[in-house]
Order: sequence, then structure tokens, then C-alpha cells
Amino acid sequence: MQTNLDQQLEQLRRCERLSEAQVKDLCAKARDLLVEESNIQRIDSPVTICGDIHGQFHDLLELFRVGGMCPETNYLFLGDFVDRGMYSVETFLLLLTLKVRYPDRITLIRGNHESRQITQVYGFYDECFRKYGNANVWRYCCDVFDYLSLSAVVDGRVFCVHGGLSPNILTLDQIRTIDRNQEVPHDGAMCDLLWSDPDGFLFGDDVVKNFVHNNGLDFIARAHQLILEGYKQMFDAAVVTVWSAPNYCYRCGNIASILQLDDALNQKYATFEAAPHPELGMPVKRPAPDYFL
Repeated sequence: MQTNLDQQLEQLRRCERLSEAQVKDLCAKARDLLVEESNIQRIDSPVTICGDIHGQFHDLLELFRVGGMCPETNYLFLGDFVDRGMYSVETFLLLLTLKVRYPDRITLIRGNHESRQITQVYGFYDECFRKYGNANVWRYCCDVFDYLSLSAVVDGRVFCVHGGLSPNILTLDQIRTIDRNQEVPHDGAMCDLLWSDPDGFLFGDDVVKNFVHNNGLDFIARAHQLILEGYKQMFDAAVVTVWSAPNYCYRCGNIASILQLDDALNQKYATFEAAPHPELGMPVKRPAPDYFL
């Protein structure tokens, strides 16, 4: 099995698509792994935390160039692997193949775009249909989405989530009781974890500091929100937003970042710019408004 996975990894790194049968088999293996993971996946440091990727495959390769390739580097991706970019299929399948090949070296948690409803609006569904001639690959991937963890905790001290906090969640134990194997609901605790700020509940200084204190945390790492400088610390560094899609939508002109935590949880932010795109030429740099999703 490892030989086949290694061959598929090399194929995907060349941005060559897997066959529909290969995707079906990969997704089945991934579900078998993910069903064993917790709603709050426990991760040991050192680890590199990454924000939204959004189908920007060549920029994902640049991220690995900057941060180191898996399995040499331990990675945590905070969701939103698909939509908006031109290579959501190749992006998600590369990350999923790495997960199946090196399950203890890469963690994938769910973002608000890992959803049937959202991917039918923002591009992933159409991309799957265009590249495979039917919606089967989209269905296989959406089934995997339902098994992704909702959050992670590094060394019991850094809470990692795609969106943010919820008025329905005061403790980490409350997250552990959620039934996550479903399409993202329109409201409730699960929805809030994936959508909060700006499109769900806004959470401010007091809410963040109380949550951190009550759960024995150092800080919260999240994604979900475009940051032109790649990352942003708020509330006396009690929360940080990490954004890993440079030149978002191939037009926003932002840089991207990854958060590297060493084995003492010291923070280092590595920033990078967009990689050359074979269909668009060199990335365009221009100021951009704030984009969310």
C-alpha cells in the first residue's frame, strides 16, 4: 500500500490528477483513519500550523518549500482546502494522501468550506465535474469532510480551530460531545467553530481571555480570515489568525504565513509570497480589501 501511496504522492506533486477509482480508494482509507480521531485532536509539538489554502496548489508547494516537506515537518492544517482556487482537487487529494501515508505527521481539521452546500457555490463541485465528467469525486471528498476533526490542541496548551469560539462552548469537553459526522449545520456549536468571525458570532477580548484561562491554554490559533500581512495577533496575543493562501483568488496581493511552534511552544512566523502560476504567469501584487470565507 505504501508503494502505491508514494507513487500517488509523486503524481500529485506534479499536479497530475488521480483516477476516479484511486480517489474512491483513497477516501475510503482516509475515512477509516479519521473516524478514530477526536473532535479535538491531540498534537505534540513541534508542529507547523497552516491556515486557508483554497485550492491554490502551487502556493501549497511553496508552503512546503518554506516549511519543509511532510513527514520531515509535522503539520496541522486549519481547513478550507478547497474552493476559489483553480486546483482544489489536486490540493485536497495531495493533503489527503499525505494524511493516509503519514497519519501521525499531518493533521487536517475542518473548515467552513468543507461542506456540500458551500462547495456547490464556490467552485469545488464545478471543478470536480469539469475534471472528471461527473460528481463522484466531489461526493467521495464530501464524505471525507464529515469525518474531519473540528479542532486540535497542541501539548494541551494551544487550541487550534478554523473559525473561532461559540457562546454554546465554554469548555473543551463540550466540543468533545459534538456529533461531527454530518454536513455543517446552519447554527449551533459546530457551525460556530467553523464560521465565527466574521460570519458567525464575533468574539472579543474578554471572551477569548476567559476561554483561554478557563481551559488552561496559552493562546488560540485560527484561520478563516484574510490577513494581508499573513498573520495577526490580537488581544495581547491571546489569539492569532494565520492565513496561508498568498495573493488570494490570484488578485488580492497579500502575503501568506505559517506558524512554527517548537517543542517549547515558542512561536515563529514564516511568511511567503505567491508562487508563479503556470496559467496566470507571475502573481499580481496589488492592495486588496478584506475578504472573508
